[in-house]
Amino acid sequence: MIPRERLYLDYNATAPLLDAARAAMNHALETGGNASSVHSEGRAARALVEQARRQLGGAIAAAASQIVFTSGASEAAAHALSPLIRAGGTDIPVSRLYVSAIEHPCVLAGGRFAADRVEILPVTQAGVIDLAALEAALKAHDRSQGSPMVAVMLANNETGAVQPVRQVADLVHAHDGFLVVDAVQAFGRMPLSIADLQAHFVILSSHKIGGPQGAGALVFGDASISPAPMIRGGGQENFQRAGTENVAAIAGFGAAAASADIMRAKSGEIAAWRDSLESGISTICAEAGNKAGDPVFFARGTGHDGALPERLANTSCFAVPGIKAETALIALDLAGIAVSSGSACSSGKVKKSHVLKAMGVNDELAACALRVSAGPQTTKEDAERFLGAFRDITNRIAA
Repeated sequence: MIPRERLYLDYNATAPLLDAARAAMNHALETGGNASSVHSEGRAARALVEQARRQLGGAIAAAASQIVFTSGASEAAAHALSPLIRAGGTDIPVSRLYVSAIEHPCVLAGGRFAADRVEILPVTQAGVIDLAALEAALKAHDRSQGSPMVAVMLANNETGAVQPVRQVADLVHAHDGFLVVDAVQAFGRMPLSIADLQAHFVILSSHKIGGPQGAGALVFGDASISPAPMIRGGGQENFQRAGTENVAAIAGFGAAAASADIMRAKSGEIAAWRDSLESGISTICAEAGNKAGDPVFFARGTGHDGALPERLANTSCFAVPGIKAETALIALDLAGIAVSSGSACSSGKVKKSHVLKAMGVNDELAACALRVSAGPQTTKEDAERFLGAFRDITNRIAA
């Protein structure tokens, strides 16, 4: 029996590799050479790395000199979260790191800060950082021990909730701190300008935008301000990140970044797709009557200061009481549909979401949470197929 073509709705975990990225990687592999070598092969490899740096810079309105390539976002985070910052040749100590409770685990881990130097800040029920709590923490910060650093994501990977980064930046700058922004999920899904973020360091990942896994970047808001290098050795990446560059992965990253405008252009269509999907889920639950509870759509309700929180167009995180995420995931997978229960960056197992916990969601409901994340290739027929499978699951489980 020929298996039915699978439906992939887990773009926030990793986006399918773009044809342009695959072609760029194949070309780099055929080119060969070490990008640090001075011979023709080495210069050809170096040219591919610098082309990718320009492509990425063009996509985020940054100069090539502001970009350091890494092995991925987790390394970029560990690099940026440094208790020592160099600004104009002067070393500035950073004594405390403040992070929101919904950050990615690589940020919550604190990078190079000792555990007792990391303070977790609360978020609202809509999953938006509590600005009043941040301001209070910065006011209470002991400047005599060193500067403060704040890390906040631009868009949450589980709920899609977009954070008020510019307001965060205003607070951080008012208290002479450093701001690190995790823009991994936002890149390619909403407009992104490094200057507009007003961040000192911005974290990016290749495989979230259709590039290969194993490549990322740390972007400096100002090339004269940088964290102390984490990986030391050779002089690669302007002495910021030692080690031979992964030319093929970087070339693929650059090609994917060059396609970011094409993906963003479809954000309106994708948002309409998501809204239609959520409407269908609500209809399915209503048709089930008392057999299924009303669905809860996270980060769609009232947010900070009474406003509706902005969400990524491609993301829907929801729960139907009584339908456990693990059961639904297995059933959907057997139906040929890939979705997620939240972040895919832990152990590959379904476990409690720290994001929903921080939002005050009770454990029973959180255990039912599913995340559907779409991409430019996702179609109306894909939504219908998902809803058909979800209707079968709802009727079976809730019976």
